[in-house]
Amino acid sequence: MTANGSRPPIYLDYQSTTPTDRRVVSAMEPYFTAAFGNPHSRGHAFGREAAEAVERARAQVATSIGAEPREIVFTSGATESNNLALKGAAAFQHEQAPNPRNHVVTLATEHKCVLQAARRLKAQGFAVSCVPVPESGLVDLDALSEAIGPKTFLVSVMAAHNEIGVIQPVAEVGALCRARGVHFHTDAAQAAGKIALDVNAMNIDLLSISGHKVYGPKGIGALYVRRRPRVRLVPLIDGGGQERGLRSGTLPTPLCVGLGEALELASDEREEESKRIGELRDRFLSAITERIPDILVNGDPARRLPGNLNLSFPGTEGVALVGALPDVAVSTGSACTSALVEPSYVLSAIGLTADRAEASIRVGFGRFTSVAEVDTAAARIAEEVARQREAATPGRRAASS
Repeated sequence: MTANGSRPPIYLDYQSTTPTDRRVVSAMEPYFTAAFGNPHSRGHAFGREAAEAVERARAQVATSIGAEPREIVFTSGATESNNLALKGAAAFQHEQAPNPRNHVVTLATEHKCVLQAARRLKAQGFAVSCVPVPESGLVDLDALSEAIGPKTFLVSVMAAHNEIGVIQPVAEVGALCRARGVHFHTDAAQAAGKIALDVNAMNIDLLSISGHKVYGPKGIGALYVRRRPRVRLVPLIDGGGQERGLRSGTLPTPLCVGLGEALELASDEREEESKRIGELRDRFLSAITERIPDILVNGDPARRLPGNLNLSFPGTEGVALVGALPDVAVSTGSACTSALVEPSYVLSAIGLTADRAEASIRVGFGRFTSVAEVDTAAARIAEEVARQREAATPGRRAASS
């Protein structure tokens, strides 16, 4: 129950954020109070205790992706990690003489922070290629290969998509990049802890992680930076030289501990949890399809996160649908301002019509979703879709006017 005694909405927006697991909160708690030392003040016991906790967390993060602890740089989240990966690699290339590489390749469906970072690089004189993506949402490896040229220094492809949930062929992209002598960065904010990731087997050179997408706290993330063959970055933040000089600033010990604990739990429980969440997703899709047979699934139906559905309901508006469901927390991919509602750029990029894109919502299932919530949500969404369609029928409007 909420503070005012009402029932909280059913939460089905796990791609937006996840609740922090209570086990993670318990692991973090001592470092807010009793073990409050600065992890960079190693001259006394308080600092050493905090530093040891940070290094344990670093090792947990590294283990979850098959990396070495010294290859993990703590950040404030995946947005910072993505910016450091793209801009840091670009800045290093810019310093090379006499013939620096100056070309970045990414996908038209990447997260906005990657696309905006690439746009910033373009404004600074770098060449940027945004490879088109087919309706499946999966990268066309031939098109990606064609986009890579002799001046390319970085390819950035998201591991699992935040909006349409598709899982990219990361190992194939990594092999292509390694064969072409190009660094491969992947935004793994949605993938870490949910699918198997191995930076060595997949030839990943840079990998971004976000704590609040994996039942950890907000405000913490990490960037994996390969040591062999070494990836060189120029830092975005100058200061005391923490994190091997790549990210200055005092580390938030409790948040680092929380990220490490969250990823260890997710890795240990991944197979069982993925199976359970996938079954909930399939149950929801079956239940809602029975009520709304013309529903459309956006993105590849098989290669997707177990907890993701992006659905189009023809004859409705996604924004209106979300707004009419105060008891079910789902979302759209639309960019909303006070004056304008635009279709999701991702759905537009994979070739969906404006009408279909505008009729879409994202439904996300997670660790704390129950069967009862799935059944109730399917019924409520179907009920609201039927109401909207009825209201939009010309005969219905004429009769009520």
